[in-house]
Amino acid sequence: MEIPYYQVNAFTTSRFGGNPAGVCPLEDWLADEQMQAIAAENNLSETAFLVRKGGTYELRWFTPKIEVDLCGHATLASAFVILNYLDESAASVEFTTKGGALTVERDGELLLMDFPAWEVRRTSTPEQLLKALRHEPKEVWCSERDYLAVYESEENIQLLKPNFDQLNNLDRLAVCVTAPGRKSDFVSRFFAPRGGIDEDPVTGSSHCELIPFWSKRLRKKQLHALQLSRRGGEVFCEALGERVRIAGHAVVYLRGVINI
Repeated sequence: MEIPYYQVNAFTTSRFGGNPAGVCPLEDWLADEQMQAIAAENNLSETAFLVRKGGTYELRWFTPKIEVDLCGHATLASAFVILNYLDESAASVEFTTKGGALTVERDGELLLMDFPAWEVRRTSTPEQLLKALRHEPKEVWCSERDYLAVYESEENIQLLKPNFDQLNNLDRLAVCVTAPGRKSDFVSRFFAPRGGIDEDPVTGSSHCELIPFWSKRLRKKQLHALQLSRRGGEVFCEALGERVRIAGHAVVYLRGVINI
């Protein structure tokens, strides 16, 4: 059996930057075990699988270890594949996912994603988190999925060298660290060893919590963000109340076929 395969770098204009996502358009769903095996073999932060259903697409995402309920960069990559290879005349794409209905539309060279806004609440700093990050944050917040550790400066974020074994033992899937940026409104990094990703290069879904947080703190709706991983990425953001707009560029790196 042959499956079309695309590898797309999201939130970048560089073929060697941003966050690489695998995209597999399917005629019908494979068994969960097959999709998980393909994602593990690809060994990217996420591999997306999509099936067209009428005018929309069903979309699922797998890390090398687990299926996740929401993924930003692989949604951006999937929309890029649809709009540039599968349905070039379309102006937008609608997805049905475990994280709810998502839409992506063209805006020149940018792709604009409409995602849910996630509420975060202030919390005390868990001892395990402090051991894992090795540098005490100024504040700690949490969403249903992640811890959000806030630092004073971009330099603090760049210099962090977390203990991934310690992070793996936390009671949240991931830890997002963030601070005000020098040349952007805010910067971040994202660690998710429990999901099979020590450090994610650029994380669309973390901006579901970062955008409302920084929008309130900076008192502005439109924000510019950088993720400070080794590959790096750029995210254009807008706070829309219960929703957020997450926008970025994408570039294809690879087109091929998976044989299973």
